[in-house]
Amino acid sequence: MAKNLTTVVSSATRTLEISRDKLTVIIGERINPTGRKKMLAALQAGDFKVVRTDALTQVAAGAAMLDVNAGVPGADEPALLKQVLQTVMDVTDVPLCIDTADPQALAAALGLYKGKALVNSCNGEERSLSAVLPVVKEYGAAVIGLCMDDDGIPETPEKRLAVAGKIIERAGKMGIPVEDIVIDPLALTMGADSHAGRVALQTIELVVKEFGVNITMGASNISFGMPDRAYINSAFIAMAIYAGMTCPITNPLVTEVVTAVLAADLSLGRDDYGMRWIKAYRKRQKALKEAAS
Repeated sequence: MAKNLTTVVSSATRTLEISRDKLTVIIGERINPTGRKKMLAALQAGDFKVVRTDALTQVAAGAAMLDVNAGVPGADEPALLKQVLQTVMDVTDVPLCIDTADPQALAAALGLYKGKALVNSCNGEERSLSAVLPVVKEYGAAVIGLCMDDDGIPETPEKRLAVAGKIIERAGKMGIPVEDIVIDPLALTMGADSHAGRVALQTIELVVKEFGVNITMGASNISFGMPDRAYINSAFIAMAIYAGMTCPITNPLVTEVVTAVLAADLSLGRDDYGMRWIKAYRKRQKALKEAAS
């Protein structure tokens, strides 16, 4: 079994270590206009109040890192992403995950960012490897590698493992250290494929065993189209942490999900004397009392 690796990211003032030996890192997913009409309309109007609010509320809810996406159709993404990124940096000092498929926007954002960012993302497609990895190397960032390639998303864990290996190999040839690669096994909706959750979990296990790298996922995707999504997401995220996931991209404002992360860390012996769990419990109780008063 490969040694568990540590991925280090940072802001201008804060350093964050991601590892299976440490507490699970929640990456807040909400600064993304995709599927969020309110944020999309605000960004189209040049209004960044929603971005500021989402940054602050996610960190307060337990996000140790924030994903930042500015994919507004028809917009000048390099310019808009820089504005959104600066807005977030103005209100919080947590490390950021820069989320764009546009290499020009990525370079612009990394040029502005103060610290070592996580890039979301690269995949096994040749055009992605050749466009994204040089930018990641130039700015000394860490990068998420998605388990898909020119043939699409593999159906089996073994084939997804092979894609992960391809990304790690290509990054290594460019001088990007393996610990700076975070693999995303891809969580697809179980509403369309009842085996999607099992395939994702088995892929995590295989990648961790083979490479020891850190693992992320857009964990909320697993329940898309299903009722009572919070319960599905919380159960899946706890199982994924046990399998080896270290930094899920999810919504920290969903109490069930955050509680599942805390419980998983406690169960795996990462929460000394349960102090983090107890602190979170007291915080929830206080919020309930304030809501009832």
